[in-house]
Amino acid sequence: MSNRLAHATSPYLLQHADNPVDWRPWEPEAFEEARRRDVPVFLSVGYSSCHWCHVMAHESFEDELTAAYMNEHFVNIKVDREERPDVDSVYMEAVQAATGQGGWPMSVFMTADGEPFYFGTYFPPEPRHGMASFTQVLEGVRAAWTGRRDEVAEVAQKITRDLAGRELGSGAGSGLPTAESQANALLQLSRDYDPASGWFGSGDTKFPPSMVVEFLLRHHARTGSDGAREMAEGACWAMVRSSLFDQVGGGFHRYVLRPRPGAALVPHFEKMLYDNALLCRAYAHLWRSTGSDLARRVALATADFMVRELRTDQGGFASALDADSADPVTGKHVEGAYYAWTPAQLTEVLGEEDGALARAYFGVTEEGTFEHGTSVLQFPEGGPDVDADRLAGIEERLLAARAARPAPGRDDKVVAAWNGLAIAALAECGAYFERPDLIERATEAADLLVRVHMDGKARLARTSRDGEVGPNAGVLEDYGDVAEGFLTLAAVTGEGAWLEFAGFLVDLVLDRFTAEDGSLYDTAHDAEQLIRRPQDPTDTAAPSGWTAAAGALLSYAAHTGSEAHRTAAERALGVVHALGPRAPRFIGHGLAVAEALVDGPREVAVVGHPEDPARAALHRTALLGTAPGAVVAMGPPRAADGSGGEFPLLAERTLVRDLPTAYVCRHFVCARPTTEPGELAEQLGTIRP
Repeated sequence: MSNRLAHATSPYLLQHADNPVDWRPWEPEAFEEARRRDVPVFLSVGYSSCHWCHVMAHESFEDELTAAYMNEHFVNIKVDREERPDVDSVYMEAVQAATGQGGWPMSVFMTADGEPFYFGTYFPPEPRHGMASFTQVLEGVRAAWTGRRDEVAEVAQKITRDLAGRELGSGAGSGLPTAESQANALLQLSRDYDPASGWFGSGDTKFPPSMVVEFLLRHHARTGSDGAREMAEGACWAMVRSSLFDQVGGGFHRYVLRPRPGAALVPHFEKMLYDNALLCRAYAHLWRSTGSDLARRVALATADFMVRELRTDQGGFASALDADSADPVTGKHVEGAYYAWTPAQLTEVLGEEDGALARAYFGVTEEGTFEHGTSVLQFPEGGPDVDADRLAGIEERLLAARAARPAPGRDDKVVAAWNGLAIAALAECGAYFERPDLIERATEAADLLVRVHMDGKARLARTSRDGEVGPNAGVLEDYGDVAEGFLTLAAVTGEGAWLEFAGFLVDLVLDRFTAEDGSLYDTAHDAEQLIRRPQDPTDTAAPSGWTAAAGALLSYAAHTGSEAHRTAAERALGVVHALGPRAPRFIGHGLAVAEALVDGPREVAVVGHPEDPARAALHRTALLGTAPGAVVAMGPPRAADGSGGEFPLLAERTLVRDLPTAYVCRHFVCARPTTEPGELAEQLGTIRP
């Protein structure tokens, strides 16, 4: 028998549709029911590829006795954090403030007014390692609700007041980011970097620092800082050598950890679209800066992974692959079963000689580096040198063998923001590496966002699934990341329609997300009112909506000369000047956008007739320019009356000696036009691969 989630569009909610728990989606009727019955609300927040979410579901939410107790004494709400990041962020802030940590599944008990009073994450089915069991927690909350209601109300109101008092200013009082503040951020970042390992931070859990790498590459491009380049390269090589990178199928897992001192890093096996889009672009930019063949291979392997395993039938990109899959021997769902290998399995697939080589090359041992004698492939230093063609053949055979295993589940909802990140990455990879198929995939995803997520409405929808739009409005990161994807696609294709769509989105940012002081809210002014309007400029695993929108505003202003959009970007970036030198790891995307602001950003106009190959050569050189955040427009010359090319940057740009010509400008003031790719590269500071 299904509960009230049976008609949800979220794959995560549908995973719970057959639970005996009477789950409700987040909706006013649920809170009205709690008020009518005079019971607390239990809110459970997770996402479909979350390992511990599945564990708690199997242990507790599928248990008939536990479910009966929950149904009798609580109104139970299930939320997909990827569909409702606003709900997730507000209550996660409360969880972290109360417990000092957070995570998923997130478990929150609250009043019918949405005021939280007790928190946690995963609770086991019986007491364990000092943790109360979930049943004990339920019984304790019920006892407090029925016997100490005044105390519960006082706690809930205090927490709600504390959250409401955490409003952020724009940081405008501290001024715009400057060359000095960016240098101070780099200095602070260097103190947190271990050159021996290539990782940032001292903990044993390592998340991919994709946005920090982007800042470092842009800072190196602007200043020539060897330290910035060395940290970027060290971080990229640390990631690709470890089991964070899928050595066989391409793409990256969510994070790696060291389970015990001296042990190899092992991944948490979820594969998220946002991680892979950001890292694909970071490695492409590393190749653009250094010409590294390994960076090129990683960027392309990650792009191919996204297209092969995350692309949906409608042309968008699915959110994630699960960490768990069925063990091919036992049939039991366990973490990492799809990716781990024993020496015997390598020999079975590859034969004795290539199997032995693969064991040495990928660090596979008899004892195993993961669990139950299995190892996750990595690329440790000091391994044997392997001929590239032979290695490619080994990887191809391993990928084919792995494809025969039960595959991890896929969350096939399309999240607007993460598709925006994927569009930008695939479009650039296609242009850099002369892969027009990747540009086509980026264009198809962008078409889906326009056709389904925008659909002529004055808003952007957060999600879709199977071509049907989801019920939730987009949040700020959706507007910022999708605008960035469209702007990148405009630069790569020379199609001005993508600039127009980006302009529509950034105008909505100005109208619906911007506060009087220039700070940015994560939700629109007419969105559902929660106990606090979420607002956070710091990065999580993806760019914050605040800095993503600031970057899109800045790029759009560079394309159009709009002072309103540039002023909005500058006001929003005051927070980077304030936080960057103190906490650079947590505002890496903002620092990357600030590099573009300090540099200009530069505006590049390439004019010429479409059939002239010299225009294509100038366009490619412009795209390969390393000047931070440079915007590129390409097309035929545009007359002063607006006729001709589709981009404002092309207005009155004429051909020199009737040849395709490039103009490099700042604030629409241009250097000497050039017809030579080499001179254009010098004007853009390009290190040509």
